[in-house]
Amino acid sequence: MTAPLHRRLVAELLGTALLVAVVVGSGIAAQQLSPDDVGLQLLENSTATVLGLTVLILLFGPVSGAHFNPVVSAADWLLGRRSGTGLSGPEVGAYAVAQTAGAVLGAALANVMFAVDLTALSTKERTGSHLLVAEVVATAGLVALVFALARTGRGALSAPAVGAYIGAAYWFTASTSFANPAVTVGRMFSDTFAGIDPASVPGFVGAQVVGGLVGLGLVRYLFPDVAAAADDVIVPHPTDTSSDTRSPR
Repeated sequence: MTAPLHRRLVAELLGTALLVAVVVGSGIAAQQLSPDDVGLQLLENSTATVLGLTVLILLFGPVSGAHFNPVVSAADWLLGRRSGTGLSGPEVGAYAVAQTAGAVLGAALANVMFAVDLTALSTKERTGSHLLVAEVVATAGLVALVFALARTGRGALSAPAVGAYIGAAYWFTASTSFANPAVTVGRMFSDTFAGIDPASVPGFVGAQVVGGLVGLGLVRYLFPDVAAAADDVIVPHPTDTSSDTRSPR
């Protein structure tokens, strides 16, 4: 049995909040430290994100799997729903709410730490078909990676592998790889280097959903029996002596 749902939701909320705090906070720091060099700002922001995400997966993964991402959680349900593995439908909804709430709280925390106006929404436009294609690519790669690692019994490598992938995707995608609807919504609440204006959010989220489906299709083609590993995404969950509160599928 896995950890009780309430414990997993707290882990997802805290993990996503801290992830967004890392992304937004390091973006603000980079903007302040290197005001005239956007390339250096991106290097500083991506380096902090790689390290922060790796640590957060190690910290919260044993409790909730460290999804921190509604697309990953939904893919987990889609893959495991027929075999009885992974999240149930109600759990996916609960995870998504916790992740999104955590992302908003994380942006607020970063704003407080750097004395940024809490009421200001981002004005950083991120529009254009090239950015949407980049989000499809970034999200598809992320989903394929985490399920491939779980299927091949290499879940222990998820923390460094996912961190490395996101760090690389900062640079090889035009969108700097948001690849996460919850994080995208959270970053809307900080008018800084790492922000995204509200008008750009629906397009990004739609592209991420498409990317998740593409990644899911790819991993199912490469690993036809991947559904059996849905319980181990992103990080394998140890057994827990508490009562299992999962809803029936």
